[in-house]
Amino acid sequence: MGSEPWYRTARRWGQTNLVEIDPARYDGDWWREHWRRTRINGVIVNAGGIVSYYPTKFPLHHRAETLGDRDLYGEVVAAAREEGLKLIARMDSNRVADDFYRAHPDWICLDIEGKPYRQADKYITCINSPYYSEYLPSIMEEIIERSRPDGFADNSWAGIPRKNICYCRHCSEQFFAWSGVDLPRRHDWDDENYRLWIGWNFQRRTELWELNNRVTTKAGGENCHWMGMISGDVLNNCNRFIDLKAILSRSPLVMLDHQRRNGIDGFEDNTEAGKRLHEVGGWDKLIPESTPQYQLGSPAFRLASMPVAEVRLWSSAAFAGGIQPWWHHIGSSHEDRRQYRTAEPIFTWHEANEDILFNRRPESDVGVVWSQTNHDFHGRDRANDRTMNPYRGMLRSLDRAGITHLPVHADDIAGAAGRFHVLILPNLAAMSDEQVEGVRVFAAQGGSVIASSETSLYSQYGDKRPDFALADLFGLHHKGASHGGQDAANTDIETSARHTYLRLLPELRAGVHGPKDATAPKAAGERHPVLAGFEDTDTLPFGGFLPVVGTESDVTVLATFIPDFPIYPPETSWMRKPHTHLPAITVREGAIGSRFVWFVADLDRCFARDEQFEHGRLIANAVNWILAEGALLTLEGGHGFITAAAYRQGNRQIVHLNNRVLTSRIPGRQAELLPIGPVTLRLRRKGASGAVPDVSLRVSSSQPNIKVEGEEIIIEIGQIFDHEVIVVD
Repeated sequence: MGSEPWYRTARRWGQTNLVEIDPARYDGDWWREHWRRTRINGVIVNAGGIVSYYPTKFPLHHRAETLGDRDLYGEVVAAAREEGLKLIARMDSNRVADDFYRAHPDWICLDIEGKPYRQADKYITCINSPYYSEYLPSIMEEIIERSRPDGFADNSWAGIPRKNICYCRHCSEQFFAWSGVDLPRRHDWDDENYRLWIGWNFQRRTELWELNNRVTTKAGGENCHWMGMISGDVLNNCNRFIDLKAILSRSPLVMLDHQRRNGIDGFEDNTEAGKRLHEVGGWDKLIPESTPQYQLGSPAFRLASMPVAEVRLWSSAAFAGGIQPWWHHIGSSHEDRRQYRTAEPIFTWHEANEDILFNRRPESDVGVVWSQTNHDFHGRDRANDRTMNPYRGMLRSLDRAGITHLPVHADDIAGAAGRFHVLILPNLAAMSDEQVEGVRVFAAQGGSVIASSETSLYSQYGDKRPDFALADLFGLHHKGASHGGQDAANTDIETSARHTYLRLLPELRAGVHGPKDATAPKAAGERHPVLAGFEDTDTLPFGGFLPVVGTESDVTVLATFIPDFPIYPPETSWMRKPHTHLPAITVREGAIGSRFVWFVADLDRCFARDEQFEHGRLIANAVNWILAEGALLTLEGGHGFITAAAYRQGNRQIVHLNNRVLTSRIPGRQAELLPIGPVTLRLRRKGASGAVPDVSLRVSSSQPNIKVEGEEIIIEIGQIFDHEVIVVD
């Protein structure tokens, strides 16, 4: 490992995010001891950008308020070198103060009326101006000359977000030179100028990434990379014009700035982010993640300690996704000192278990496809509900059922053949012809596919096709109409339009306990396994969006649509049209063992939005029907609150089990750990000899009960607090 570059060997990081009064109070000896206790390999330290922590030669490079002639940045660098640590110079560069604006007003973003964009008391700089192409490179060259850092990071590098169009002369001239047209005058996804502007902005961020790397590697050597920082939130990357596939291919180390807490996504979001970024960028790359030791949320109390349980759950979720730890404090001194003890046990565990956390490859039964293009050109300004919720709902359904899954970039679909039994396309409406062909390649090699809603109905730019591009594979054809609201504005559960249902086929209620129903047909036949568990009902709540489709003769319709009806007053609440022939769930079996399920009714989106348990169960049923008895693993006793992530090192199998019990009303916030157990893991081991293998639990260090049944190892774990990692040799 000694001959490898630093970005492959530094596995744990620490960051004291300096504030402007820190030069007067920084306790270097204490922080050096904290570095040692937390077993870090590298330090991230503020250098320059908005604020300089060294005596810069540039007059407009604002020195920290209490810096004077001190070189606090240089002192931290020297201490890190003495401790044998790697060093990343942290920049924050997208804003400037009033004096800078007065000196260079043409470097600032302008709105359509020519007024500068501001944030608080700072002016927003334009990435197409000399501020980024000349000034910042000079700052980085100065930093390299003074301290020779190993690399650079910048958490606000991507400039102004998509919601703002910059009309400065640099943008106007450069966009016209690139496209031959003027800047768009408004946000309009159907306007060709606006679409060109979107593509240009993505390209400009990639070009900026390349420029910064040319500057730092020329001045600091071939391994002195500039690595920005990347959000784990795909919609945030879309809004910042960060093309993940392009950027991750250009970065040897992924600096993950994923500190989100919101009312939608929980700790499992951190596992998904790690797997998604690894799948795009490669599993050999390290992905350290900024893990705040201070409180996040709304509001974010940056000087208050985050609960230990929350840090543990976020960190263990990260480890399950292949992410490395990086503690982060804001300011070098705090009166709330609880935060100083949180990282040490997490980091020492990570160091002790490096043998199972690196040099491994993921295993999964299911690939769930995602695409920034789909979020942009189909999701548009309602991407969270229209395209992200279907993806989110699929993942939650799989997690609840203990089904292993990995994110798959839409451009990598063809390469998924042989890796997964099932490929899921959650309202992947905007697809290129190449992506469509990738699905056909996957299916031709025996893979099964699940799709939902309007998958493949649009080109990659959001232009509607006359029919689903995958119509031939699934035997479904779009009829040009739809039912239900697709946009967030039409999701109010108190409107009658949300009160739609699904009719399950065949109808069985005539043979089920209950009052006599003259409308019930004679119960005959058996239902498909996708409908398992609903034998006592002929209808299920829906409340979502349904494209109208026709089916080919070999397609089986499992459920049909029941349209809305009045709900107030209660006396009017009865189905006006209890039967239609509109397919809501269809299945088709291919000639070589492939199976195809289309949730025409967008149950994935509904499940993310409403948590209607039946929707999640139907999705899980579809996957389990396809997997039959061949699932990589199954979980018993987790009650839907344990998720699994599987890896392999040669013949060794590694399974992360993460506790997803939520005690807070805000997902991702947690003040206590609520243990769950016992949990039984049934792990498939191909070619098993029947002998009981060596099994260890790397978190609790307890001895599990183990037995072997055919190719399955059955492992019983007594309790799981935040996580457990099972290693089978």
